[in-house]
Amino acid sequence: MTTPATTATDEPRAIARRFADRAPACDYWTLRLVDQTHEGLVVRDDVPEPSSIGTGRGAMVTVVVDGGLGYAATADLSATGLAAAAGRAVEAAALHARLGLFDAHLFPRSSARIEYRSPVQQPWAQMTLADKLGLLSDACARMELGERIVERAAWLGHRRVQQLLVSSDGAEIAQTFEYVASGLAATAHIAGQTQTRTGGGADRPGQGGLERLATAALLDDAGRVAGEAIALCEAPECPSGRMDLLLLPSQMTLQVHESIGHPLELDRILGDERNYAGLSFVTPDMFGTYRYGSSLLNVTFDPTVPGELASYAADDEGTPARRVHLIRDGILERPLGGELSQRRARLSGSACARACDWDRPAIDRMANINLEPNEEGLDEMIARVERGVLMDTNRSWSIDDSRNKFQFGCQLGRLIEDGELTGLVRNPGYRGISERFWRSLDGVGGRETLEVRGVQNCGKGEPNQSVYVGHASPPCLFRDIEVFGGGL
Repeated sequence: MTTPATTATDEPRAIARRFADRAPACDYWTLRLVDQTHEGLVVRDDVPEPSSIGTGRGAMVTVVVDGGLGYAATADLSATGLAAAAGRAVEAAALHARLGLFDAHLFPRSSARIEYRSPVQQPWAQMTLADKLGLLSDACARMELGERIVERAAWLGHRRVQQLLVSSDGAEIAQTFEYVASGLAATAHIAGQTQTRTGGGADRPGQGGLERLATAALLDDAGRVAGEAIALCEAPECPSGRMDLLLLPSQMTLQVHESIGHPLELDRILGDERNYAGLSFVTPDMFGTYRYGSSLLNVTFDPTVPGELASYAADDEGTPARRVHLIRDGILERPLGGELSQRRARLSGSACARACDWDRPAIDRMANINLEPNEEGLDEMIARVERGVLMDTNRSWSIDDSRNKFQFGCQLGRLIEDGELTGLVRNPGYRGISERFWRSLDGVGGRETLEVRGVQNCGKGEPNQSVYVGHASPPCLFRDIEVFGGGL
């Protein structure tokens, strides 16, 4: 939802006015005010754990002065505190002007006036703490299927972020985000074999209110989760060898995240992440010509999807957000880079300069990275497989520091033989190299198979920043993939 900014709370606006009245002499400045609260509830083995409750409030000042870029954060939002932060930012800008790798005049200037609010039908406060814990207790109890289940957990969380970004060019971008997450986990142990299954919305966090619990199905999903944990302990190991691989949306989330999202981050391509999280096999000359995958591969950066985890109206540099293709018909079109990185690299990117909180600067991050649906049904793809494995829900991941070679493990696998699902297997995994893997894409589910999911722990940057990322995908079929079992 984007409308002219008219409903930012009075206090942040008053703080912004005080800062503007005493802003330092510079070419350009921004002030980003952030106020957030979070609450987490867990019931484990029928016992409520201590609630996790937190709040944070502060500001980031960014300045451009004489070819230098500097920033400083503060939790002191008084006029004196903000002026002190601005002074530190000016000092940092002077250092950057002498030693920086780029001219700070490339930093984007924003005059946008936008408002965004997460779609909320049922506010978090409408349900009492007792009722929330009662729901989790009921869900936890339903996973009790006897002594073979050795651990059960149900959780529910909420986060609210209010942010106001103003600039010396007149920008005023007010955004309010509300997130609700829930989940279930059951662990079974039988004859030396231990398996865990998750559900209840565990990988489907999103923006909104308590209405999200209707689709999470905490109570209805509990029996399935515990039953599958037991069944996996009793199932045979996944076979090893080259065969076809059918990934459900639950696993496609991590596949897209690790082998498309991270490699396309433009600051990583420019070398900014070299010392911490590695580079990328993608190079600037690939954009516009490189065949990233088969012609079925279409991937978009889309911050406009209602309720998806990383939807927003503008990024933290103040650039208005819009849907763009990253990969179209298998060809790499553009990177995940905010306006500053785009200017440094002379490439078109996306509005994805994001910060995790008030005390971090914006860097190039994934947001909603979605694999677009095609036309095929899940049953149709299964029918086209002579020998393969269907895999569901990520449980482990590993990828090299070029974001190229990878290995993933999943919670659950099902054999596919002669076009039919024939049996459960445990400890399924697969390996690949991005180029070969995505070019082996031979089936993409239709719109009715598309599922919107998300990741709440995407880490990157020094000092580290953990952000929320959304991913939507249908099930996808890959040919001739190295599959393995037994946790190898």
